Amino acid sequence: MSKCKTHKNHDHEHKDGCGHTKIKHGDHYDYLHDGHLHHKHEDHYDEHTLEVSEKNPDGCKPVKDDCCDHVHGPDCGHEAVPHGDHVDYIVDGRLHHPHGDHCDDHGPVEIIKNDKK
Repeated sequence: MSKCKTHKNHDHEHKDGCGHTKIKHGDHYDYLHDGHLHHKHEDHYDEHTLEVSEKNPDGCKPVKDDCCDHVHGPDCGHEAVPHGDHVDYIVDGRLHHPHGDHCDDHGPVEIIKNDKK
């Protein structure tokens, strides 16, 4: 039996049209909510993390176009995503990781349309 990491005290119901960004994660999808990846599991939400992989590496690979003309962090305008043991930010469908004086490209993320109804 696997043990899941549960997000405690979560009253919001994630669903189509809830307003949170929905991303593809392996064979399912998760919702981004305040820097967390939430996945519905029975009567609660699990905390997920994008795995470091060939598709989403964690190495130093500077972004080709210097679009990091600001500092990523809370309220920077880009959504935070847990990736491996760190946090990345979604910029134009790609994971950017602040690294010294540049941002590293940690690969694509597939965003699924989830407009508010």
